Amino acid sequence: MAAKCGEIIAIMEALAPPELAAGWDNVGLMLGSPEAEVRRVLVCLDVTPSVADEAAARAVNLIISHHPLFFRPVKNLRFDEPVGELVRRLLQDNIMVYSAHTNLDSADLGVSYHLASRLELEDIRVLVPTHREKYYKLVTFVPQDHEKVVREALTRAGAGWIGNYSDCTFRVAGTGTFMPLAGTRPYTGEEGKLAEVKEYRLETIIPTGRLPEVLRALLKAHPYEEVAYDVYPLANEGPAQGIGRIGVLPQAVTLEEFALRVKESLGAGRVNLVGDRERKVKRVAVCGGAGSDVMAAARDAGAEVLVTGDLKYHEARTAQAMGLAVVDAGHFATERLIVPALVTYLQEQLQEREVMVLASQQEQEPWYAL
Repeated sequence: MAAKCGEIIAIMEALAPPELAAGWDNVGLMLGSPEAEVRRVLVCLDVTPSVADEAAARAVNLIISHHPLFFRPVKNLRFDEPVGELVRRLLQDNIMVYSAHTNLDSADLGVSYHLASRLELEDIRVLVPTHREKYYKLVTFVPQDHEKVVREALTRAGAGWIGNYSDCTFRVAGTGTFMPLAGTRPYTGEEGKLAEVKEYRLETIIPTGRLPEVLRALLKAHPYEEVAYDVYPLANEGPAQGIGRIGVLPQAVTLEEFALRVKESLGAGRVNLVGDRERKVKRVAVCGGAGSDVMAAARDAGAEVLVTGDLKYHEARTAQAMGLAVVDAGHFATERLIVPALVTYLQEQLQEREVMVLASQQEQEPWYAL
């Protein structure tokens, strides 16, 4: 069974909630309809003409990109201009586009997290917190013979996570009453008679971004025709979400040795260094893409080196002045690693659906190192 585009959007936004995006950004469904069926998904960094050709050749009808198809306001769609021609080709081949940009940068398991993990950093934390996860309390009432089924469905859908603990729920036994009226088809009890049923009050905690998926799982797993449940907003704050990550290497190495490790780990054509190549570094900040804005935060957090891309000349001088080493591995190399991570995530979430998820094979670094 294929999935609706809207269902895949919900899966993406559980990973990278739109509210994490910067105010200047443009994220979400760029082209297409949430009601359209999706059978093949192509994941990429940029929606380029070569990616559009690849999507058409591989019978893809949804592209998920990191960089938005429309970043700045579009005043026209002229087919003799690059953007208009690209949109025309996508429409002609019935290809939709969804983009997750700065919300995917800031997400718990987003770009910078995977960059830090690829570089084998330990004790990884958010570098610049911008948001904190909010929670709901879900309470439902389940017949005792169905409690395990419902509880497992809720936790599989993302409920019950507190820090590094999963499957966190609470239950208490009680008696539920109800009267099935004319036209009902009750799981237990008889029409027109007051029923008393041994039930559990089952409650758990849900991150706000997982609420729709958890409620769908509840309604699917619960045996009752009409499911009673309550959702309460909580004042609890979860872990920080935001830009960049900071962590430590297992052991200190020279800046040059570390830079070569970055180059190899990311498959970068080249890296540029700011700082003394013989300096020992251990505490590392990372920011996928263009991360010069986090240099001061990296220094203030005690980082000895920042790994990012797109560093300009005057920004390099600023880094020198503040005593912060920088390894500039380029925009593409510091973000491309999110593509296979997204493919794996979507494959896991869609494993019961007839949807194939593919990584783009046509994307390449736009720069050539001579």
